[in-house]
Amino acid sequence: MITETGTPSRPTTITASFFGYLLSTLASVIAGVILLGSRQQLVDALRKANDTNTGNRLTEDQIQHAASLGQTTAIVVVVLFALVYLLLAFRLRAGRNWARIVLTVFVAFQVISLVTLQGTSAVSYISTGISVIATVLAYLPDSNAYLRGVKRAQ
Repeated sequence: MITETGTPSRPTTITASFFGYLLSTLASVIAGVILLGSRQQLVDALRKANDTNTGNRLTEDQIQHAASLGQTTAIVVVVLFALVYLLLAFRLRAGRNWARIVLTVFVAFQVISLVTLQGTSAVSYISTGISVIATVLAYLPDSNAYLRGVKRAQ
């Protein structure tokens, strides 16, 4: 269906994909918040690694600083990732095929990361699962027709 502006109307597959990416982003942000609450686990892991280190040992202040730096870095990465992911989701919703391709690459990396890393959380599995479903929805026939129609209308 074509709207009054000459662009095709957005199919439910694109809308569902968009909301899937939003939900996946929210799950990633929640995982980042959980990371803030796991500071003591990070400190304990650093102490354990420090105890097995036969070279230069870290002081308690250095361990605390390393934990703070690690948490801060992780939070910054999560926020940047979420902002880029949201930008791409909105661009997909607007009918941009390049955004679908970039999101597909991101989701592929997300799946690879989930499969290869140890200690991933349930939130990571949920976020990745939602992202995979959103990606599949973005490639269904109605979605393909929408993206082609938007491109023709430009």
